Amino acid sequence: MASRSHRWWQTAVIYQVYPRSFQDTTGNGVGDLPGITSRLDYLAGTLGVDAIWISPFYPSPMADFGYDVTDYCDVHPMFGTLADFDDLRVAAHDRGLRVIIDWVPNHTSDQHPWFVASRSSRHDPKRDWYVWRDAKPDGSPPNNWQSNFGGLAWTWDERTGQYYLHSFLAEQPDLNWRNPEVQAAMFDTVRFWMDRGVDGIRIDVAHYIMKDPQLRDNPPAGERVEGVRDRGEYDALEHIHDKGHPDIHGVFRELRSVLDGYPGDRFAVGEIHISDWDEWAAYYGENLDELHMPYNFSLLWAPWSASGYRSRIDAMEAALPEGAWPNLVLGNHDEVRLVTRYGPHRARVAAMLLLTVRGTPTMYYGDELAMPQTEVPPQQEQDPWGIRVPGQSRDGCRTPMQWTAEPGAGFSRGDVAPWLPCGSDPDSHNVANQTADPASMLSLYRSLLVLRRAEPALHAGAYRSVDAPEGTYAYERWAGDDRFLVVLNFTSEETAFSIDEPGSIELGTGLDRAGPVGGSLSLGPDEGVIVRLQPDGDVVSTQT
Repeated sequence: MASRSHRWWQTAVIYQVYPRSFQDTTGNGVGDLPGITSRLDYLAGTLGVDAIWISPFYPSPMADFGYDVTDYCDVHPMFGTLADFDDLRVAAHDRGLRVIIDWVPNHTSDQHPWFVASRSSRHDPKRDWYVWRDAKPDGSPPNNWQSNFGGLAWTWDERTGQYYLHSFLAEQPDLNWRNPEVQAAMFDTVRFWMDRGVDGIRIDVAHYIMKDPQLRDNPPAGERVEGVRDRGEYDALEHIHDKGHPDIHGVFRELRSVLDGYPGDRFAVGEIHISDWDEWAAYYGENLDELHMPYNFSLLWAPWSASGYRSRIDAMEAALPEGAWPNLVLGNHDEVRLVTRYGPHRARVAAMLLLTVRGTPTMYYGDELAMPQTEVPPQQEQDPWGIRVPGQSRDGCRTPMQWTAEPGAGFSRGDVAPWLPCGSDPDSHNVANQTADPASMLSLYRSLLVLRRAEPALHAGAYRSVDAPEGTYAYERWAGDDRFLVVLNFTSEETAFSIDEPGSIELGTGLDRAGPVGGSLSLGPDEGVIVRLQPDGDVVSTQT
C-alpha cells in the first residue's frame, strides 16, 4: 500500500496509453476512448498500475496525430465524445486509477480558429497570439531556427506578408506565450479538464513555450549528447534561444497556482529534453512551486552499461532540489521500443530497474509484453516526421496493442485493417498468452508491480547506490527497518556479488529464483535480483 506521507503521484506507476493504438471498438481500425475504458480492468487488475496518461484525443486534422489541436476542450469524433471521456474517468476512478491527459501548449493546429483569425490580417485581434515577424531585408526568415521535423522553423504567409514560427510542422504554429491573453486562454483549457475531474496533465514540449524575446540566432552546436536521436541539420545548432528562456519559470509558477486551486492533489509533469542536470532541476522551481516533475529522459539516451546507468541516476539524485521527487522513463511514443533497443533479456533487467529505483516510473503500453519495434512498410508509413525525413519515423513504436493471437490481435476485428500494421510474432507478444505463462515478460511486470506496491521501501523509500563488480549496478532501498538490495548484471557473463549479511531473494528477472542468500550472490548473464535484507546490516560487494 502507498505510504501516507507521500502524494499519489510519488508512489504511483504511470502507464502511457496511445489512444489510436490501444483498443478499437468502432471497427474503423483506430483506437478510441471507449476502448480504453473496456481495458481498465487489465490496467488496474491484471497489470496493476496506478495511473494512466492518455496521449492527445482532441479535435485535430491529425497532421501530427493529435499534437496539432483545433479545440482543447473537446474530443475528436474518431475517439468518441466528451461523455465517453467522462465515462472513462469515472470508470478509472472507480478502479483506483488516476487519469492524466496530454496538454499541448506550445502550438496549435493551423486550422485552430485562433490561428485562422491570426492569419487573416495583420490587424486581427489575435494576430499577436502567434509569433509573426517580417523577413530580413534579403527576404530570408527572421533567424536561423530549425524545425524539429526538418527544415526551417519559419513559413512565409503570402496573404499578410510575414513569416510565422513553428518549432515542429508548418501545420503547428507556435503560440505567443508572451501575450497575456494567450496565457489566460490556455490556463482556461487546463481549468476545463480539472473541472471534469482530471488528476493531472503531461505537458508536451514544456520548455518550448518561452523563447528568446529578441529571436536571436542559435549558435553552432558543440558535441552531441550520446545516444540522442540524430536529427541532422537541427543538431547543427545549439538550441539556447528557441526554447527554455528563463521567463518560462514564471509561467510554470502560474500554472502551478491554477492546479493548486483544485482539491485532490492535481499534478503536472513536463516533457523536457535537457542533458544539463542543474537546468533540468530548475523546472521544479526554487520553492518546488513549478512542475511537480520534469521528465527524466536520461536513460533513454544512455548506452547499456552499469556504470552509465548508475552515474545518471546518481547525478539525478544529486541534482534534485531539497524535497523534490525523481522519476524515470525508458520508453514512449517517440522512441524505439524498449525490447528492440536492449534485447529480450536486458529488457527484463530494465523492467526491474524501472520499478525499483527511487522515483515515479512511467511505462509505455506494450512494453510489459516485450512488444518489439515494428518494421512498417513505406507504403503504410504514417508519421509526418518519417515521411519528411527518412529514418525518423516513429510508427514502429506506435503499432496496435496486442491482446490476443487472433487476426487483428484483439485490437480490432480480424477483417479490419488497423491504422498501422500489428507487430511481429503476435503469438508471443500478446496479453492472453503471456497472462497464462508464469515466466513471461508480463508475469515479470506483474510480479514487480505487486512487490513494489506492497513494500514502502520500494515505492517510497530512500536510495543509495552500492559499489559492485564491473558491469553490475547495485543499490539499496529502505524505509524504516525494511531494506532491499537490487543487483543488476548488465553483462552477458556470469558474475557474483558478496553480501556480508543474510537475506532472501524476493524476485529474479527470470522468475525462477527465491529463497535464502548469504555470502556470495551469483547472477547469470543479463540477470537481476531483488534481495530482502535483514535489518541493521551493511552491504559489501567484491568481484568473485
